[in-house]
Amino acid sequence: MLQLVFNEPDIETLKQSIELDNSLSGEILLLRDDYAVGPLQDIYTEAGASVRKEWWTSVLEGGDYEHVTEKNTVNDLAIVNSIIEQLNSDADSVLWIWMAQNKHDVCGYYWLMSQLKAYQGRIYVVFLNNLPFINEKGQLFYPEWISQILPKELLKAKRLARTITPSEFEVDPDEWSKICQDDKTVRILEGGKKLSLHPESFYDNELKKFITDEWQKAGKIIHQFQQKSKHSTGDAFLLWRLKYLLQSDMYDIQGSVKNMKDFEVKKKSGVLFEE
Repeated sequence: MLQLVFNEPDIETLKQSIELDNSLSGEILLLRDDYAVGPLQDIYTEAGASVRKEWWTSVLEGGDYEHVTEKNTVNDLAIVNSIIEQLNSDADSVLWIWMAQNKHDVCGYYWLMSQLKAYQGRIYVVFLNNLPFINEKGQLFYPEWISQILPKELLKAKRLARTITPSEFEVDPDEWSKICQDDKTVRILEGGKKLSLHPESFYDNELKKFITDEWQKAGKIIHQFQQKSKHSTGDAFLLWRLKYLLQSDMYDIQGSVKNMKDFEVKKKSGVLFEE
């Protein structure tokens, strides 16, 4: 059995669940790219993948995560190839895709399953779609990420595992193809597996709200955004958008505009922001 998740913290949660129930034992794989942002046109071609890699290079340049592209640590295609190799070499092997109710996981699911149609009946999905779990305080909550679930609680979710249906293998890739053809580069989950598409400036107005009249580290601005905004995204993308906003003359900056801890920002006196 192969297990696949879309966020690194999910690995440890799943590992601890496997320790409680070895029927889930198997290699845990991780897709690292965030397909909820960035260009997707011709994503399954060498040219399209190259455009996306160049986009990520520009986003990460001069920031906390620049090393990701420098070390080429993201290679999801290699993960897909390893899955296909395993499924081809062992007729009894199956893949379980663990997906929580967030745009990152759902976009990763679309990107992955569109390449696995030849293995219908052997690809399972565990989709935690608006399902309640019990937290460490004994309270019901609706997790956005698998890593938020207690390992013993995650075991309950295995009962949700089901094969991706032939209908889904027809409909979902078509929907994903339409999304990939659009030039909008931000994807927001509206519910279930439905995504809405937006320009790269989608988060900008909300991000502005956390720039105050007082000096703040860029990291604090981004942290406040992540904690309080209805829609969040990765720190690297937000840092890139913050740097874009700072190109205007509405802000004072001190420090070197590189990593989140390297510079501080505040509004210039008298500046009013549009809502």
